[in-house]
Amino acid sequence: MSNVVEHTPAPVSPANIPPRILVIGGGYVGLYTAQRILKNLKRGEAIVTVVDPRSYMTYQPFLPEAAAGSIAPRNIVAPLRRVLKGPNAEVLTGKVIEVDHARRTARIEPNAGEAYDLGFDQLVVAVGSVPRTLPIPGLAENGIGFKQVEEAISLRNHIIGQIDLADSIKDEALRRKALTFVFVGGGFAGVEAIAEMEDMARDVCKWYSHVEPEDLRFLLVEAADRILPEVGPELGVWTAEELRKRGIQVKMKTFLNSCVDKHVVLSDGTELDASTIVWTAGVKPNPVVESLGVPTGPKGHVDTQANLRVVGTDYVWAAGDCAQVPDLSKGPGNWCSPSAQHAVRQAKVLAENIVAALRGKNVHDYVHKHVGSVAGLGIGKGVANVYGTKLRGWPAWFMHRAYHVSRVPTFNRKVRVCVDWILAGFFRREAVTLTAFESPRGEFTEVAVPAPAPALETAAKAEAAKEKVAA
Repeated sequence: MSNVVEHTPAPVSPANIPPRILVIGGGYVGLYTAQRILKNLKRGEAIVTVVDPRSYMTYQPFLPEAAAGSIAPRNIVAPLRRVLKGPNAEVLTGKVIEVDHARRTARIEPNAGEAYDLGFDQLVVAVGSVPRTLPIPGLAENGIGFKQVEEAISLRNHIIGQIDLADSIKDEALRRKALTFVFVGGGFAGVEAIAEMEDMARDVCKWYSHVEPEDLRFLLVEAADRILPEVGPELGVWTAEELRKRGIQVKMKTFLNSCVDKHVVLSDGTELDASTIVWTAGVKPNPVVESLGVPTGPKGHVDTQANLRVVGTDYVWAAGDCAQVPDLSKGPGNWCSPSAQHAVRQAKVLAENIVAALRGKNVHDYVHKHVGSVAGLGIGKGVANVYGTKLRGWPAWFMHRAYHVSRVPTFNRKVRVCVDWILAGFFRREAVTLTAFESPRGEFTEVAVPAPAPALETAAKAEAAKEKVAA
């Protein structure tokens, strides 16, 4: 464990300036914590500042459905400035690169321009997690993540683009490569992603003359001896069998050895060329934690007490995927799993504790017994284990949607998601691929006529003359 940060009891805000609550991260914990604090604060009681490189929060459980075309991408993101509004709210687009605990200041690096210092009285570390990758040859060059809305939409465009390519070429080797999709990781992210994308790809094939659903090859690779451990052994086995019935290959106790030039080599000796390699094999705390000067546990998580205060401080708080929070429902030595279920509930307790601390009142511990898990496996397909009740197929799929739409932030987003689902029930998915979004200036660059050399020289001389006059 790293050293505990030095406690500085003196507040940084002068008497005439409200105390500042600085929230680092605008994901689940950051958004929900800030939103609830603002709801409970009196006007002018404190300023809540949220800092994040993105100006929106992504509701990650809906990434598979957004990638599959069941939900519009804009409807699974919540603009931070629209949600966190009011005289006590402030949103900064950038990142915190350093924290000076002695002075209680954070170094903010905006997406453009020079970095600057910002003082705070209470600090919330809610930076979440990033994909946990391994030094596998070819992975960094060819792997695709599945944690942000940009990655989900890019994956959709890529898969449809590969089907489009296969429909237009005669080379059998290239066709097989284009129609082979490998997903590494058998947890929620991997299983839901491969299930939704296979369901979408099979549906899309109806619009192509030379590609049949049987031509598609989807492969799920998992290092453990089962998939979806969150729903229990029985439902994990059932899910694997259902995926296989759909033609998805499921390989357990198998590792990805390499994927150089998109030639996939697995630990069981399997070798194949794949146009698509999606990595969903776990997460780890955001590396920015290392620069925040907070104590961390053995796996890099922020060392946090049950009341969500960081160990050794009374002004730094943490929760969510980046925090090591004791799971009191399971007893000593257990930690809360990195899940949306814990993040949303921790945010509620965290917000109430921070407001209580500002008012000099007692804080309370986070205690939550895991309710269960739900997973969507494509339209009308799902699996759920809630309070010990195990559901499969349509009932589980309906529960998955009902639960997550209840958790999407803002009433506006809930309605839009439901409208998307209703429309998807009446109309087929769109089979168009918008890969040009990856390089929107490509066509313009090809046809743009460069300025002649003399004109460039004249412009350079004019600029030099302006600088000389200014000097």
